[in-house]
Amino acid sequence: MTSQFLPLYEEILLLALDDEKGTTNLGGLFANAMGGAILAELAMNGSIAIADDKGKKVKILQRGRLDDPILDECLTLVTDAKKPKKAKEWVMKFAGLKDLKNRAARQLVTKGVLTEETGSVMKIFKRTIYPEVDGGPEKDLRERMKKAIFTSTTELEARTVIIVALAQAANMLNGIFPKKKLKERKKRLEKLTSGQLAGKATKEAVEAIQAAILVCAVVPVIITAGT
Repeated sequence: MTSQFLPLYEEILLLALDDEKGTTNLGGLFANAMGGAILAELAMNGSIAIADDKGKKVKILQRGRLDDPILDECLTLVTDAKKPKKAKEWVMKFAGLKDLKNRAARQLVTKGVLTEETGSVMKIFKRTIYPEVDGGPEKDLRERMKKAIFTSTTELEARTVIIVALAQAANMLNGIFPKKKLKERKKRLEKLTSGQLAGKATKEAVEAIQAAILVCAVVPVIITAGT
């Protein structure tokens, strides 16, 4: 079992991937959840700050490499931006990084969590799949989420609160826990996903990410309706 620290966007990918098939069946919201996870990771490690106002613009707090190729690329994008952008704009930008899913999956392959194989669609089209070989990290993650949702504990890790909020926004929770049990914890989930049970910085990140993912979900619908 790996004891390596996993960034939030890799944790979101683990939740989205089918353990045996090594594929995801989620739509565009999954990519937006990864974009939100990247933004949250940069905020959590002190690289950026999200303004505590209606604009929710992002500003650089600390430059420098983070020893993570994807986070480094995203931090460079923020650093090099000609003017401050809103958090929701960065979520969409990060979600659209070239080959984001495969890049993140290959990092988990390097860490010994996933394996990279060649699969096929209808036995015709080849595709790369990422079955899980070390279930430890995902098991630990699910246990953290379970404790946060299904108990009344106030001892919550900020990272866990953010993961729950991201999974809820991307419609992933129903695939992780029984829908009926989640419904019974509706009030608890509302507190978690609104950031009420987290510190100020985490609450700001959660609010910005929720708003960004909502916009990302609505925009394609608007574009489709107008074509």
